[in-house]
Amino acid sequence: MSDLNSTNRLEHIKEVLGSSRYFYGLRRTDNGELYLGKADLMGTTDGIQVNKPGNPTENYPNFQRGQDFFEGRDDQHTKVYENLNYEQFRWDGRNLYYYMNEQGELVVRVNEPYTYPIGV
Repeated sequence: MSDLNSTNRLEHIKEVLGSSRYFYGLRRTDNGELYLGKADLMGTTDGIQVNKPGNPTENYPNFQRGQDFFEGRDDQHTKVYENLNYEQFRWDGRNLYYYMNEQGELVVRVNEPYTYPIGV
């Protein structure tokens, strides 16, 4: 029987995930609205859908944990992979909270929770 208790197992998982515990994906709609998706790989309810259903030839084929991607649009701003949900994504070991302040600036809090308004 393993002598690893739950605390040691949790620490081992955190060590394995390292700087790729949190996934942050950015996408924009045809109307120009920006959306940020976030998933914690330690969370039991978080999940991210990388590709939308559709023709498999229009999927992003190289998704890997820990590998950042910033080339979702070409020089003409056309989507490179039509089914890809997030045109840019990155991984981080820090828990980041992005929000817009009262001046309309994009702000990030690092490892400091932010309560997002409801219905906005």
